Amino acid sequence: QVQLVESGGGLVQPGGSLRLSCAASGSIFNILAMGWYRQAPGKQRELVATITSGGYTNYADSVKGRFAISRDNAKKSVYLQMNSLKPEDTAVYYCKLNDIGAPTGAYWGQGTQVTVSS
Repeated sequence: QVQLVESGGGLVQPGGSLRLSCAASGSIFNILAMGWYRQAPGKQRELVATITSGGYTNYADSVKGRFAISRDNAKKSVYLQMNSLKPEDTAVYYCKLNDIGAPTGAYWGQGTQVTVSS
């Protein structure tokens, strides 16, 4: 059974930094990509950043220049360094892993709350 465990969320002041981590375990066949999504109250879940197994990255326009995604393929982990945080970054952040062997094509974490407030 595949499980994604997220950590690093919490309360931070505007302009502060936070680093999210996500570690996958279980029978993973072939990782195509890993990424982070977020969902704020009353809004749709949206892409934050993705990274392929080869290291190619993609970011939402709203976080470009502020966030950085990285991964460790050997550890099956993905990270999100968040700098210059804004109140509008407040959301539940979800880890996603795209795997060829996943019944639905991808696995999702339970989510971790990030709150940016003074």
